[in-house]
Amino acid sequence: MSAAQPPAILVAGPTTSGKSALALALAERVGGTVINADSMQVYAELRIITARPTAEEEARVPHLLYGVRPAAEAGTVAWWRDAALAAMEQARQAGRVPILCGGTGLYFLSLTEGLSAIPQIPVEARAEARRLAATIGPAALHARLAAIDPETAAGLRPSDAQRVTRAWEVVTGTGRGLRDWQSASGTGPAPWRFAALLLDPARDALRTAIATRWHAMLGQGALEEVAALAAQGLDPALPAMRAHGVPELIAHLAGRMTLQAASERAILNTGQYTKRQATWFRHHRLAELTHSIHARSDGLSQLSERVLAEFMMFIDRGVDAAQHGA
Repeated sequence: MSAAQPPAILVAGPTTSGKSALALALAERVGGTVINADSMQVYAELRIITARPTAEEEARVPHLLYGVRPAAEAGTVAWWRDAALAAMEQARQAGRVPILCGGTGLYFLSLTEGLSAIPQIPVEARAEARRLAATIGPAALHARLAAIDPETAAGLRPSDAQRVTRAWEVVTGTGRGLRDWQSASGTGPAPWRFAALLLDPARDALRTAIATRWHAMLGQGALEEVAALAAQGLDPALPAMRAHGVPELIAHLAGRMTLQAASERAILNTGQYTKRQATWFRHHRLAELTHSIHARSDGLSQLSERVLAEFMMFIDRGVDAAQHGA
C-alpha cells in the first residue's frame, strides 16, 4: 500500500460484538462515514431483525449502504464491492474517512484482496444446486462434489450447506471448480490503505448479548417485520429469507413452532454463527491489519488512547503524502 492512497478503516467482528457502536463513536472522533459491510443489513425490509443502526444513530454521522436493496434481489459480494467503493469515494469527496463496519468477512476480503473471476452462474445451475441441497442434504452433496471437484471439496465441511451448494453450482454451471476460479485473475485489491479493528469478545459475553438483543428486537416489532416479509411470498432460498431469526419466526407464524421455541432456536443458531465468524476472522489475512479488542465493545471506551492515536496517524499519513506529492 502507498501512503498516497486514501485511508479507510475496517471495524469487524461477530454479531452482537458491538461493532456498530464502536464504528459510530470512531466516526464521530475522526470525521468518518460509516459504510455497511454486513450482508443482511443491506436489505430494506430487515431493519429490526438485523439490528441496523437506528434513525437517531444515522443522524449523528453519515451512514451508507444500509437498507439499500429489496429482499427479492439477492446481494452478491461483487455487487457489494462495487457499491462499497462508490460509497468510499463519496465519503472521500466529502472530506470524511470511510469506516466499513460489519461481520461479513468476504466483503472485507473483496476490498483488501480483490475478487476472483467467477462468471455469472446460470439460473438453472443455481436452482439445481439448491434443490439437491434440500433433497439429499449437504453431506451427500459434498460427496458428489468430491467426485468432480475434489480440490474444492477438501476445503469445505460437509455440513456447511451454503458453501457446499455454492461450490456445486459453480462447478456445474461453469465447468470449473470454485478453488480453480479463486486462483484465477480477477479484481485486485482496492486502491486504498486499510487499517482495522477486530472485536473478539468471550463466548459467554456473546451468548448473553445475543439473548438480550433477541428479546429487545421482539419488543421493537421484529415479529411484525418478519410477517410483512413473509407476506411477499419470496423464494425461501433468497439470502434475506435466511437472515438469523427470519426462518424461526416464519415457522412460528405458520403455526409450526411456539414463539418460545422459535426464540430458543434463533438464539442458538445465532450463537453458532458467531462462533464461525470469530474463527474466520482469526484465521484470515484480515487479522494482519488489526488491533484486536477482546471484549464486547459499547463504543469508544473500548478503544485505548494509544490505539486511537495510531489511527489518527494512519489517517494523517495520507494527508501528508498528498500534500507533499508522494
